[in-house]
Amino acid sequence: SLPSHSPSFSSPLSQFARVWIPDADEVWKSAELTKNYKHGDSTLHLTLEDGMVSTGGEEEGGLHNILSFAEDPADIEHKLDDKTKNLPHLRNPDILVGENDLTALSYLHEPAVLHNLKVRFTDSKLIYTYCGIVLVAINPYENLPIYGSDIINAYSGQNMGDMDPHIFAVAEEAYKQMARDERNQSIIVSGESGAGKTVSAKYAMRYFATVSGAATEANVEEKVLASNPIMEDTPHIVLCVQMPKGSDDSWAQKLYNTHLKTCSLFEKPRMSNKAFIIQHFADKVQYQCDGFLEKNKDTVNEEQINVLKASKLDLLVELFQDEEKVTSPTGTAPGGRTRLSVKPKEIRSGASSKEHKKTVGCQFRNSLAMLMETLNATTPHYVRCIKPNDLKFPFTFDPKRAVQQLRACGVLETIRISAAGFPSRWTYQEFFSRYRVLMKQKDVLSDRRLTCRNVLEKLVQDQDKYQFGKTKIFFRAGQVAYLEKLRADKLRKACVRIQKTIRCWLVRKKYLRKKHAAITIQRYTRGHQARCLVKYMRRTLAAITIQKFQRMCVQRKLYLQKQAAALVMQTILRAYMARQKYQGLLRNHKAVFIQKHVRGWLARQRYKRSLRAIVYLQCCIRRMKAKKELKKLKIEARSVEHFKKLNVGMENKIMQLQRKLDEQAKDNRVTSERLNSLETSHAVESEKLKVEVSKLKGIEEEAKNNANRVTSLLEELERLRKELTTTQKEKKTIEDWATKYRDEMEKMVAELKQQNGLLKTEKDDLNRMIKEQSQQMTEKMTRALVEETQQLESDLNEERSRYQNLLTEHLRLEERYDDLKEEITLSVSVPKPGHRRTDSTHSSNGSECTYNSEFAESEESSRHGEDVTRGMDTSLTLKLQKRVTELEQEKSSLRNELENKEEQFQRARVRDDEEHKKSRGAELEYESLKRQELDSENKKLKHDLTAMRQSLLGNAGAGAGAPGSPPYKVLMDQLNSSCEELEVRKEEVLILRSQLVSQKEAMQHKETMTEPVHYAEDVHKMKDSGAITQAYLGLKETNRYISLSLSLSLLLSFSLSSPTLWLVYEGLKETNRLLEGQMQQQRRSYDNEVEVLRGELQSVKEENNRQQQLLAQNLQLPPEARIEASLQHEITRLTNENLDLMEQLEKQDKTIRKLKKQLKVFSKKIGEMGGKEGDTISPGQMVEETVRPVNIPRREKDFQGMLEYKKEDELKLVKNLILELKPRGVAVNLIPGLPAYILFMCLRHADYVNDDQKVRTLLTSTINSIKKILKKRGDDFETVSFWLSNTCRFLHCLKQYSGDESFMKHNTPKQNDHCLSNFDLAEYRQVLSDLAIQIYQQLIKCMESILQPMIVSGMLEHETIQGVSGVKPTGLRKRTSSIADEGTYTLESILRQLSAFHSTMCQHGTDPELIKQVVKQQFYIIGAVTLNNLLLRKDMCSWSKGMQIRYNVSQLEEWLRDKSLMLCGAKETLEPLIQAAQLLQVKKKTDEDAEAICSMCNSLSTSQIVKVLNLYTPVNEFEERVSVTFIRTIQTRLRDRCETPQLLMDTKIIYPVTFPFNPSSLALETIQIPGSLNLAFLTRV
Repeated sequence: SLPSHSPSFSSPLSQFARVWIPDADEVWKSAELTKNYKHGDSTLHLTLEDGMVSTGGEEEGGLHNILSFAEDPADIEHKLDDKTKNLPHLRNPDILVGENDLTALSYLHEPAVLHNLKVRFTDSKLIYTYCGIVLVAINPYENLPIYGSDIINAYSGQNMGDMDPHIFAVAEEAYKQMARDERNQSIIVSGESGAGKTVSAKYAMRYFATVSGAATEANVEEKVLASNPIMEDTPHIVLCVQMPKGSDDSWAQKLYNTHLKTCSLFEKPRMSNKAFIIQHFADKVQYQCDGFLEKNKDTVNEEQINVLKASKLDLLVELFQDEEKVTSPTGTAPGGRTRLSVKPKEIRSGASSKEHKKTVGCQFRNSLAMLMETLNATTPHYVRCIKPNDLKFPFTFDPKRAVQQLRACGVLETIRISAAGFPSRWTYQEFFSRYRVLMKQKDVLSDRRLTCRNVLEKLVQDQDKYQFGKTKIFFRAGQVAYLEKLRADKLRKACVRIQKTIRCWLVRKKYLRKKHAAITIQRYTRGHQARCLVKYMRRTLAAITIQKFQRMCVQRKLYLQKQAAALVMQTILRAYMARQKYQGLLRNHKAVFIQKHVRGWLARQRYKRSLRAIVYLQCCIRRMKAKKELKKLKIEARSVEHFKKLNVGMENKIMQLQRKLDEQAKDNRVTSERLNSLETSHAVESEKLKVEVSKLKGIEEEAKNNANRVTSLLEELERLRKELTTTQKEKKTIEDWATKYRDEMEKMVAELKQQNGLLKTEKDDLNRMIKEQSQQMTEKMTRALVEETQQLESDLNEERSRYQNLLTEHLRLEERYDDLKEEITLSVSVPKPGHRRTDSTHSSNGSECTYNSEFAESEESSRHGEDVTRGMDTSLTLKLQKRVTELEQEKSSLRNELENKEEQFQRARVRDDEEHKKSRGAELEYESLKRQELDSENKKLKHDLTAMRQSLLGNAGAGAGAPGSPPYKVLMDQLNSSCEELEVRKEEVLILRSQLVSQKEAMQHKETMTEPVHYAEDVHKMKDSGAITQAYLGLKETNRYISLSLSLSLLLSFSLSSPTLWLVYEGLKETNRLLEGQMQQQRRSYDNEVEVLRGELQSVKEENNRQQQLLAQNLQLPPEARIEASLQHEITRLTNENLDLMEQLEKQDKTIRKLKKQLKVFSKKIGEMGGKEGDTISPGQMVEETVRPVNIPRREKDFQGMLEYKKEDELKLVKNLILELKPRGVAVNLIPGLPAYILFMCLRHADYVNDDQKVRTLLTSTINSIKKILKKRGDDFETVSFWLSNTCRFLHCLKQYSGDESFMKHNTPKQNDHCLSNFDLAEYRQVLSDLAIQIYQQLIKCMESILQPMIVSGMLEHETIQGVSGVKPTGLRKRTSSIADEGTYTLESILRQLSAFHSTMCQHGTDPELIKQVVKQQFYIIGAVTLNNLLLRKDMCSWSKGMQIRYNVSQLEEWLRDKSLMLCGAKETLEPLIQAAQLLQVKKKTDEDAEAICSMCNSLSTSQIVKVLNLYTPVNEFEERVSVTFIRTIQTRLRDRCETPQLLMDTKIIYPVTFPFNPSSLALETIQIPGSLNLAFLTRV
């Protein structure tokens, strides 16, 4: 056996060293030395770690175990063998327990292997372990979720050491070597019956079937398993000579006599004479001799049969004949072996009669030779299946059965071979990072290799225990454990020293505090004791006296207390009863009083309400009558309006009459002034006489009154005295009554206030309850609405995902169909002279002739292929056609469902439109009523005018129109009322005009986004109040009243002076008819203006709603994001303004160029005319001089944003613009989306000329060419991104210029003029949308292929934070180091690649919303791949790795923040990875920890949580493993979760993509085509 320790160790078996000792039940048990072992000691003093040890007298490698127990059953004395003096095996450090590869163990021996397998199997539930080149598989007797397609995809393409041990890793290694080396591979699966050989082979075949793309996986497994000879069990058979009289006993004795002393590999059992033992490669095997001869009996040779048949003995011949009747020529003997009969039925002829039957040994040799020949021709891969227990209990490990199989199947032999060499291997950097604590500062050099060499020479004296390689250090068995022990001792000493110092400081501080407290307590205690002694001596003398009087006082006091208590209780009880009675009486009295006043108050309230209602009704009736009267008066006042309209054509005549009227008015004024002066003088004199007469009368009256005044005064004095006495009595009575009434009222008011307070409280409670209920209902409705919206969104996303998946499948089948069709065509077609098919890998820079011939050849070959296909097997074509039809039907149904889902989001908008239509109908109805009212007013005015004219004609005479006459008064009254209403209307017009100005200013504020909310309120108020309509009607009314006043004045003048009124009336009739026609025309123009205003108002409202939504979204954002959004909006606004300025600048440039051309022409003409003198003439002189006429150039026409091309140039257009356009070359300097704009401008011209064939062929060629370029260069990210951007821009152009109002909201008037006019391309929009989905999925696959190799290395393996992750020793299959070497991917590599993706898409002009979806998909791939590898790699599940992952995730979040993509949903896709990292770092011991984990890891499934906990591995010795009890607690708490049992995340998921409409502000007429595109054949229109 191998030595278990190295002689170079200073003290291999010192105190506290852990060793393995033999045990009868568990084979090996762990123990710890309690005393140091010295060389020459015959006994080891041990203590068992887990209880008693069983002694069964087993031997292990010559080590005899003699145990004696001390007083403590766990303390034992282990006696060493006197002959061999073999020491027990040392245990590996805990950090190495549970390793994936047994060769990574520092001590390689049987107990270490057994313990490692047991820990992995029972604690971590891991059934696979590497042992060098062998995979050890332990049968769990339970179905495990580790064989699904997701696990297969995870192991596919991975190196064997990069993932945890698995049968799929072995299968992937064999598959990879077969494809790489082109050599047959074999997987040798061995083990006992029931160990899982068949299942392991089945899973290996499943892996092959899956990665090779086999359609019927189960059939492949069955066929391979049925035809694979390597799966068969090969029993061990031994060859002996067969004797006629031999028996099993004699054969056994002959074996003993022949081989027992001569062969070292042959042994005889101690207790049996019918068995023998053979030493095989792996272990000893005992064979029983009972029935051995019968089982291994050979058949009789044919030559012997012929000799017996030719015998002359009749008896022998007869015996052979009897044997023939019993058995058939090829009968089957018991045991399944075929035997020949002694005499066959018929004689065989030819070669068959000469065949010799092979013996069993010969058959075995031949079969074994064939097997070895087959294996030697292949590269072998080994799988050893272990049966953990005979009862088939799940995850139950029987050490005795396991060690038997390990010894027999060669695993331990493999361990011994590995232990003989250098099983442990470290890179210099890993060794330095791990054992830096063992070095001093002076030992650390810049050269890591030299540093490691110097340290190792000091630590390990025997240089044979290690070797230095070019990049690694090689260690023999046990050396890593020794180094780990030194490292642990060093760290332990450091910890002890730190603890010692801290504990000393704490204890000394505590001691000093206690000492000070003790001295203080002693001082105060002694003083207190002295004072107490003095007090005691003083009180002792008076104690007896005090006791005497004290006892008397106590008794007396007790009696008095009882007496007083009784009296108090009686008093309280009686008072309580009296108060209750009084309260009852008082309550009844107050209730009656309250009822009286309340009923009176209620009656008064009812009376007041009735009175108020009656008064209100009267007011309403009177107001209604007043309104009717006012309306009637207004109609009468407005009836004069037509006078102005009737006198429009008679101004000249009216002016003459006006002059005559003015002359007569002057004469009348002079006469009236004279009369007035006379009347004034007469009135003054009359007034003076009246004043004098009144004075005389007053004097006379005063004399009479003075005589009677004395008598009356005396009587009045007596009466006042009596009244004073009566008043004093009444005053006293009233004061008494007032005092009483005031008291009663105060009481009543207090009671009412109290009641009012109660009512207010009840009211507040009711209001609060109502408010709470309304709030709850609102929250409930909001919650229900949110849930319904989320459900609809999820349903919509599911439908989109299904539709896009089916679209992908449909496209894949189409490509497959095209490939098959092309293969069939190529297989049977013969190329014609002059036409040769270009290879798919040929450069796209061929000539135009080649391209055209390729198109022609493809059409010809497709026609020829169709003819050939008809003649060949069409089953596959029919199946594909049927599948395509089904997919088309399903696609249409999904498209309908998608449209239905999207229509649900448009219902609110439809309802708004319906409400708008209803309101519009109401407005139209109101306007019609208004027109009817105006018509009625017009008729009333006509009637009044007629009556007035009749009145004037009836009173026609010299004084009919004189002032004071009835017609004059009527006209003057109407004129005055018209003037008054005219002033009112002017004021209304001014008010409305000011409102319009304020609203216009609000609109300007809205355009600059200063006060959008206030503007919206103003517009809303303006709409609700009908201010626009009122303003318009007010202006019309004002104009009408002005005209009415003028007409009335003119008509009055005319009626007073003209005798030809009737003729004027007839002329006015004709004028009235003309004015009515003009009025109807104005009404129509008014309706049109109202419609325009309503449209503008609706657009303003929609714009305002959009601005409000943006404002609300900005308010919901955090301050940083709000500022960023405001900046983004401001940038967009400035960009639009910049584009407008650029357009103006271009127009100015055009004007300047045009003027320059004209100036050149003028200069040329002038030069021809003036000769030499023209050189010295200034421009001012040229203008003044007379020149002869010159030819002025035609004005440069404005382009309409169209490109014209000929029909034969279509292929050239597609070739130059799509197939041969390179995103990295020419396209870098183009306007984003320029190819899409050019194609759309060409399409616009085809639509403009109404050529449907041209439209169809252009769209078809464009789509097919994009598909072709993607098929050819689909793995180039820049190409795919470029055409995704252009396809989306082409789709947006088709929507923006489709003429649909929903897509024209953001267009300029010029862009609306560029809309398609003849064709509806809605179906092609759907085709382009499907093409965009295909390109998007191709983009995701391309990105995934680029990111996939970086993710695991950058997110898991690379040590971003240096020094945090510990490095553990590894075995034969070395994983990638966490130290960044040249060529390895880091987190910076991932971030650079993400930035490259983002910059490329931005450069290509990809829509921002689409970029967000792409980034979200990228982060999902990163998170899913990282988490899947974490779940499949035990070495990555540690606390330090959790910190690394969280740091890496924070860097990804920082990248999102830098790119303003935090709200795109990418961060949420990393939530499972974040929770897995947190799970690695949190505490995992108590029930509280389990509860915290269950609440924290809501994005992880139960299987993922349990898997991480099982895989959790401490990197340092001071970390603790997760206990099985804690894992079971987690499983119990999470058993009610409803989730899928899938362990790994699906990395193939692609989120459904949407293409939100994104209109372009770029004007088509301003687009310039660069010459680098070779599109000179296009003509701008």
